[in-house]
Amino acid sequence: MKFGPKSSALAIFAAAAIALTACGGGTSAGGGGGSAAATTLTLGSVSDLKTFDPTDAHIGHTMPFYQAAYDTLIRRAPDGKLDPMLATEWSYNKDHTVLTLKLRTGVTFSDGTKFDAAAAKANLDHFKEAQGTDAYQAASIKSVAVVDPSTISITLGAPDPAFTYYLTQALGLVASPKAIGTPGIKTDPDGSGPYVYDAKSSVKGSQYVFTKRSGYWDKDLQKFDKITIKYLVDLTARTNALVSGQVDAALLDPKTGKQAEGAGMVAHKSQVDWQGILLYDRTGKINPALANVKVRQAMNYAFDRKTILAQQYLNEGTVTNQVFGPESGAYVPALDNSYPYDPAKAKALLAEAGYPNGFTLKIPTVAGFDAINAVFKQQLSDVGIKLQTESIPDANYVADMAGGKYAAATFQLYQGEPWVAINQMISTTALYNPFKSQDPEMTALIKAVQNGGEQSGELAKKVNEYVTKNAWFIPMFRLNQMYYSNKKIDVQPELQQAVPSIYNYAPAK
Repeated sequence: MKFGPKSSALAIFAAAAIALTACGGGTSAGGGGGSAAATTLTLGSVSDLKTFDPTDAHIGHTMPFYQAAYDTLIRRAPDGKLDPMLATEWSYNKDHTVLTLKLRTGVTFSDGTKFDAAAAKANLDHFKEAQGTDAYQAASIKSVAVVDPSTISITLGAPDPAFTYYLTQALGLVASPKAIGTPGIKTDPDGSGPYVYDAKSSVKGSQYVFTKRSGYWDKDLQKFDKITIKYLVDLTARTNALVSGQVDAALLDPKTGKQAEGAGMVAHKSQVDWQGILLYDRTGKINPALANVKVRQAMNYAFDRKTILAQQYLNEGTVTNQVFGPESGAYVPALDNSYPYDPAKAKALLAEAGYPNGFTLKIPTVAGFDAINAVFKQQLSDVGIKLQTESIPDANYVADMAGGKYAAATFQLYQGEPWVAINQMISTTALYNPFKSQDPEMTALIKAVQNGGEQSGELAKKVNEYVTKNAWFIPMFRLNQMYYSNKKIDVQPELQQAVPSIYNYAPAK
């Protein structure tokens, strides 16, 4: 099975993450267009950059920071197809345990070092060893071998239906071998990407500036002379920045979206994520109550999802009780009726579980989740559960959740292809399964999906049914992502991504 230009890989996968959410010059003085083609692009980001080290990269909102400075081995096109980037073609052996990649020649890193098979291997090996934010993407790698200067082979411990997709994400980012593992790469990226980081014009925690790299191998990807990404944690500030022309595109919400539309901004809507509460501590290590399935089920019955969606998101979304979306292949329509709003039943289940007076649950919060967490707190208090919120820095949110510091957390996750979703939130190597919840039944279900080939989506329905019945999560809604841009730029939305990849922007024609 071989893949090359304009070909699709094993499946089309997803990306997205948290809808959380400082200002300078954009491409125009306002949002309404203009005759001259834009030469700069300024984006408003809902998430700040942790570091420029690829091992700190995380699928979703921070990927554009990395895509500006680094190439990936494979590039994901707007329609979800997998296209060549540093790898020009790739193929699996018969049992899908060895992936061979033919690499592009004539590519250099920003420090002048040549890209070759040894560099590709060094990055993959380091990513696996470093155990960074998205380490799960390398979990199936057994070994990486240099076949010749422009070819590598990756041996997997078992088939991984999502592996080529991961090579478009954090795992696929390639840095100079001279920079890998050094302190310097955290503040100064050293990649082969279309842009280079302008540290003098950048301010950590505020704005990150990139300028077009001279001699880049694919000039078609360099559509602007300069790209600036501004971290705008405050939703109002982000909306004002877009409307005033200080940024060219940003993710808003249903309420601020109306303001943007009134100012002539262009809307790009898609249902990418599900939002809700992830109940991590299903073994009761931090919070014993969560080890009881009746407690987790009670929490699911405690929420009036329809009212919350209407009041908080102006009905821009769909109520759900499951974490797999309609396009995933693992969606089961009947599961969306699993937990209708029933506070009386929630109280009864809590009593049966030995918590007639409820219990206290502490979760982290950041600015982007403060409002919805206040609603969740009220709804849970109605059935006797006290929700305590602890404010933490946005940049620490994912790491603290993945590190098992909290028993539960409010979050948004994309509704990807089954194997991607399983390995992000369900398997024992999943980033969002920090307490490694598992049992023999789930292990068997996951193994069936892994080896299911074209039937993997159908087999994943059993995984969906299991986690829904056992209330591993509290899904609330499949939200419409409200991404807006001005008329000075053209934007191609990316399938199943909340924000487009950096390659998907161009000056308006």
